[in-house]
This record gives sequence, structure tokens and C-alpha cells, in this order.
Amino acid sequence: MAGDKPASALTRAEAKKELPRLARALARHDTLYHQKDAPEIADAEYDELKRRNDEIEARFPELVRPDSPSRRVGAAPAEGFAKIAHARPMLSLQNAFSEDDVREFFERVRRFLGLGAESVIGCVAEPKIDGLSAALRYEDGRFMLGLTRGDGETGEVVTRNLATLADVPAELNGKSVPRVLEVRGEVYMSRKDFADLNKDRKAKDEPVFANPRNAAAGSLRQLDPAITRRRPLGFFAYAWGEISEPQGASQWEFLQRLKSWGFAVNPLAKRCENAEEALALYRKVGEDRATLAYDIDGVVYKIDRLDWQERLGTVSRAPRWAIAHKYPAERAQTTLNKITIQVGRTGVLTPVAELEPVNVGGVIVSRATLHNEDEIARKDVRVGDTVVIQRAGDVIPQVVSVVADKRPAGTKAFKFPDICPECKSAVRREEGEVARRCTGGLVCPAQAVERLKHFVSRGAFDIEGLGRKHIETFHEDRLVAEPADIFRLAAKSGELAAREGWGEQSVANLLSSIEARRKIALERFVFALGIPQIGEATARLLAKHYGTLDAWRKAMTAAEDRESEAYGELVAIDGIGPSVAGDILGFFAEERNIAALDALVREVTVEDFSQPDGGSPVAGKTVVFTGTLERVTRNEAKARAEALGAKVAGSVSKKTDYLVAGPGAGSKLKAAKASGVAVLTEDEWLALIGG
Repeated sequence: MAGDKPASALTRAEAKKELPRLARALARHDTLYHQKDAPEIADAEYDELKRRNDEIEARFPELVRPDSPSRRVGAAPAEGFAKIAHARPMLSLQNAFSEDDVREFFERVRRFLGLGAESVIGCVAEPKIDGLSAALRYEDGRFMLGLTRGDGETGEVVTRNLATLADVPAELNGKSVPRVLEVRGEVYMSRKDFADLNKDRKAKDEPVFANPRNAAAGSLRQLDPAITRRRPLGFFAYAWGEISEPQGASQWEFLQRLKSWGFAVNPLAKRCENAEEALALYRKVGEDRATLAYDIDGVVYKIDRLDWQERLGTVSRAPRWAIAHKYPAERAQTTLNKITIQVGRTGVLTPVAELEPVNVGGVIVSRATLHNEDEIARKDVRVGDTVVIQRAGDVIPQVVSVVADKRPAGTKAFKFPDICPECKSAVRREEGEVARRCTGGLVCPAQAVERLKHFVSRGAFDIEGLGRKHIETFHEDRLVAEPADIFRLAAKSGELAAREGWGEQSVANLLSSIEARRKIALERFVFALGIPQIGEATARLLAKHYGTLDAWRKAMTAAEDRESEAYGELVAIDGIGPSVAGDILGFFAEERNIAALDALVREVTVEDFSQPDGGSPVAGKTVVFTGTLERVTRNEAKARAEALGAKVAGSVSKKTDYLVAGPGAGSKLKAAKASGVAVLTEDEWLALIGG
């Protein structure tokens, strides 16, 4: 019988039968113990049933039931949140900050799809809730799994907590519910509930939350779901992730189905026929923003036709078919008490305004960026000034201007330092740059610490339990000086365990997290190196193009010769030009970087780039487009090629596999013929990729 087998030996079918039995048994014993004071089994037997249920659920998270004992309020808090990869990435959105930005978005869509001026480009416009994104997975209409957005690729399992929300149905009503349905939306806390929560916390002498978004995030990520249940959270559904069958032809139609299945959809959402209708809604919502029951920071526009969404696809980590139109940042006035200098991980010196604390849009701000030396001079910002502060995109505080008529007598213009405040190395400003950089490199503690923080961050090695404070103290105490040292900490376990606030178990947990990251994908490894201008999207481009760490390193060494074929290949990668290439080659030209890289490679395994190609005939091939394409636009052709696993280059080389040539092809066509590269017409290309 399945009940006699260890949880680790159960098949999926056996687990599916076992979990309902355990749920019924534990529910019955809970009733006997808590309500009737008449337990039938000893605590140890109850604990064994509970442990078995938890082990099976951990092994088969997709089988977790809505009536699971692990979801029951009052269950012992979990040790932490498990992490699961999203079936489809939860993408971020590109931002628009003006009406012209929005109009340009609609024009980009028109150009990308090759639509005429007479074509109607409808969209769905809905308020952008300032909350926490979450994904709800339903199977056969039953809520089975809940995840936070996380880093977009992987989320934390918060199923039990989401199950406590009144807006999250345990079972779906209505017709045509897909067998598998992942609903995405925003968890939020109303302004009134936020005020009540902070009032209660203040009365109990507990720290108050800065804003409703932080309160919602903190409430959802409680290890004990009983706490989440006591905090009133709402959920607005607005999109889907994985889905087993098509759901209509438009975004608007899908929203109506969400409502029919029992989800809350924002009542202000509206289908608009064009950009001007969308902007009119933006203005109207903006006028009413202060009276809404919840915080919003903009309006999101999504192209309504789903077939157009599919053709538009994504760029980097954002869809081409949607954009977030942000409201202007809120402002306030305060006094600038001091200007300090921060040294970033790339050596850039950034001036920071130390302010008299002030409330800006519900957040207490005491520091704000001054950007750079030129901005300070242009605005003539001085210590003692009254300054106007705003939160750009409602997030990053910055100094907008000086209130000149409030300037105290005797203030002096700020002089930017020419010596690094961290390592006393010389500071230089290269011609054509606005930033001043410390020349200390790896000897500068500020750069070393910031690079290490970046190295362990979520998009890089993502080492759980090794936060910013740990990096700072480990570096200060000379436990960690370079990335490879992180993977050598096991040899210092005794020293770690003896540190204040640490013990054998916490050290064991940290070392376990580190060991779990000894194998890493190439694109994450490249991003983790912290090369200037190499974000996650560019790191993925490099990983996709070169395939392996060894191939990339050899190519970068060869590319140091700016006349070489290797350099031409690097700058020909679509999305990488001379400026980015210069930063990459600058990294490889520094001997200390190479030494640190070699030491790191001895500690970890870097996996070759891998992208599922779904049987694509062009996966891994290098493609160049030239001339005028007539059936699709150039941008659409490139996007489709990349989606199929191809590498899109801007120029022809010996490594080019296909040149797709339309009318008007010139020098690239000649180069392809001279190099023996396969030349395809647009029709031949579309036939090759299946239309």
C-alpha cells in the first residue's frame, strides 16, 4: 500500500491518492483535539502524519490541495519559502513618462507589424496597482500553487498565504475553465487598511510600514499564514501565464472570462480604440487618483489583439505589446544638510544629498541622489540649501532644484573630490564622460564590496542567506576578498560559527546555499562579473552568441586587436556596439580581473548556454537581414529569429549561416556571396522557419 511506503519512494499517482487521505485524517484529529478536547492519537502519531503530508507536498508541489493541512491557518510556520521556476517568465514592463512616449509606443507597434495609418490599434488600459505581483496556478479549476514574481524567472511558493485572500477563489466557477490556468495579478493593501495596520503596530511599539506596498509584501511573505489572514489583502487579476488552451481573441475578452470565473478585475479597466482614448483614461484616473481606495503609480496599456501580442513578442525582459504610463513623481521641499560621496562597484563616484527627513508620497526620504558633478554645478546645489525632492518613478529620490530665495548667507559651491574617499586613489574623469571614477580598481574596498554584493545578487549567483550586510562584514574581517573566496568559506566554518549571531546551524545553512550555486548558467555567470554596461539582457546576448565560457574568453582575448575578425564579430552582435565592447575588453585587459576569474572558475562549473529550440531549424544559427522585407518588418523578422534560437548579427562574417536578402540588398549581399554564405529570399526564410 502507498501508506506503507516512504514518501521518497511514492510515484506521482500514489501521492495523488495519499494526500486526500492525509488531509481527511488530519482535519478529523484537529477537530477532536482543538474543538472537542478528545484526541484519539498521541502527539507523536499526529506529528508523523503531518510530517508525511509535508514530505509528499515538497516532492510533488503541483499536487498540493486547497484543503491541505499545510495551508491550514495555525499550522506551524515554515522554515522558509521554497522556490520554483515560473512556467512562463513574469516579465517586467517598459515605462512611459509622457503622452508623447505613449504615442510613440503605438507608432512602434504600427511600424513593427507593418500596419497602415488606417489600421485601428486597440488596447486595454488599466490602473497599475502599486503592490506585489503574484501567480496563481489552477488545475481542473482548483487552486494548487501560488508564487511571488521573484526575479521573473523563479518565484517563492506562498500558496498557503495566498489561499487566505478573499479575492483568491479556492475553486473556479463559470464555463470553459481551462484544465491548466495560471492567473497573474497584483496583491495590494487598501489605504484605509494600511493606516489601521500602522496604527495598531504603533500602539504595540512595533515598527510601522513605509507604504501600503511594503505592508502588502511583508504581509504576503509571512512564514505563518495566520498572520497573513489577519492582514486584509486584496488581489486584482489581469493576465495569464501558463494556460492549456486558447482563451479568446483579445485581452479584453480574457478579462471578462476572469470575472466570470470569480476573480476581481479592476473596475477602471477599459478597452480603448486608440492612443488618444487611452490617454484620456490616464488623465481621468489621474484626476481621481487621490480618492482611490488603493495606491496606483500609473496606467498600463496592452495591445488588445492576442495574435498581435504574439507577433510582437518580447525584447530583453519586457513585452513589446505593453507599456506602463507612470504618473509624475510626487515632490516635497526640505533642507540639504550634507553632501556625501558614494563609490559604486564600477568605481563611479556618486554624490548623495543627506536631507532633513521629509514625507514624499507617503515615504519618509532622508537621502537623495545628486547624479554627478555636472548636475551639482548646473543646479548650483549647496549644503544648507532648501531643495525640491521627488521620487523618480515613485521609487528613487532625487534632488530636482534649489529654492534660491531660501538660500542662507555664506554658502559655498560644492567642490567635487579628486581623491577617492574610500581608498585615497586618484579620481579621473575621462573625456566625454560625466562620471568621475576611482582608479583604485580591486584595491578599492568600496568597489570590491559592491562587486561582491552584485555577485551574490538575485540575477547573478543568487546565494540565499548571503546578504549585503554579510558581505560587508565578511569583507571587513577579511573572510572574503574576491568572488572565489565565497566558495572557500567551508574551510572557515569554525571561525564563522564563533561569530556573534552565528552558530553551527546557521553556518551549515549558508554553506549549503553556497554549495547549491557551484553550478551556474553561462548568462548568469557573465552578469555576475559586474562588467560595466553588461546587464542581464546583454549577458544573455553574449552567452547565446558564444555558447561556452571558454569560447567567450578566447574570443575576447582575440578581440583586443580592434582590427581583428573577433572584434568585428563582437560589435556585430545585435545590441552590442563599440561602447559596450570597450567595457568588456577593458575588463579582460586588467590582469587582476583575469586572476580573479581564473580563481573563480576553479571553484564553480559554468554550464554552456542552452535554449530550448522546439525543433527549430535555425536554433544556434547566425542570421543577417538586409534589404527591404515585404511580408514582415525587419524588427519582426529579427524578433522571430531570436525566439527560434537563432543569433541575429548586424554584419556578414565567416560565421554567418544565412543572409536573408530583400529588394535593395547591397554590400552585405556581396559579402555573403564572396564568403559562400547561404542567401535566402524572404519567402525562402519564412518557409524554412515554418511561416
